[in-house]
Amino acid sequence: MKPLNECHVLVTPPLYGRYDSTLKTELEALVNHVTYNHTGRPLNSTELQDLLPGVDGLIAGLDAVDGAALARADKLRVVARYGVGYSNIDLAAAQKRSIFVTNTPAANAKSVAELTLNLILNLIRPVITASMDTRAGGWMRTDGTLLHGKTVGLIGLGAIGREVARRLQGFDCRILAFDITYDEAFVEQYSIQKASVDDLLPQSDFVSLHVPVLDATRGMVNAAFLAQMKPGSYLVNTARGELVDEDALVKALKSGHLKGAAIDAFHHEPPGKDHPLPGLPQVIPTPHMGAHTDAAANTMGRMAMMNCLAALKGQEPPNRVV
Repeated sequence: MKPLNECHVLVTPPLYGRYDSTLKTELEALVNHVTYNHTGRPLNSTELQDLLPGVDGLIAGLDAVDGAALARADKLRVVARYGVGYSNIDLAAAQKRSIFVTNTPAANAKSVAELTLNLILNLIRPVITASMDTRAGGWMRTDGTLLHGKTVGLIGLGAIGREVARRLQGFDCRILAFDITYDEAFVEQYSIQKASVDDLLPQSDFVSLHVPVLDATRGMVNAAFLAQMKPGSYLVNTARGELVDEDALVKALKSGHLKGAAIDAFHHEPPGKDHPLPGLPQVIPTPHMGAHTDAAANTMGRMAMMNCLAALKGQEPPNRVV
């Protein structure tokens, strides 16, 4: 096995080390060479294929770490995901090549939860529109909706879902939640009502997604799902774009069945100016920014670096996925 001080590490997340420069200096002091992604965006498969030959460790963002890219990774021993989700990584191809895949569970939970609450509040109080109108010299009269007392349905009650629930307590919301398993003590402490998806959807004023992309969840927000949602309700997705049938969501919004949606993750990112969802006035689109805070970036960076270094030293990574 190659010594750590002879290893080459590729770091692709643009936020890596932005708020804590020691993440870069420590990594650079321990390995032979570090290559950074300076594009400011996730890399596609072709770009990764050009960079991966000779690389021993990859600290990866939302890049397309697919089979074609991994086929060029002749020295790669670990893909240390800077984040929680790993749907952008071909796990089977990694396993076939004996490449560790790790992630950073719960590192960005508070940051994503705060964005989720921010989006809910902006959906029901037109702060963005009113601010732009005021800047332009207007003084628009606005209509708003009170969050107090509303029912919020959480699809997923993992680390992020629980942080959202904690914050909603301050608004005296009724919280329904669906998950495969529950932290029963948490459910009791925060007076959360466990519910099936079929029971949750027609009761919820807001439905917020907090599940990973799995075979069972991919495309789960389809036409049937949306039809079950309460008329005049809102959808919030700060999880993954692959969870949502975007065409079905456009139809549900245009028909007026849903009053609005806030979308932080799309099937293809960036979605482009011709994508129908960002162009709808009742939609708040954001650029997959849930984890983009100083605290989340630092924690994810530190955890990803530790996972990467452990694998390169021949140790079991702390947060191994495969």
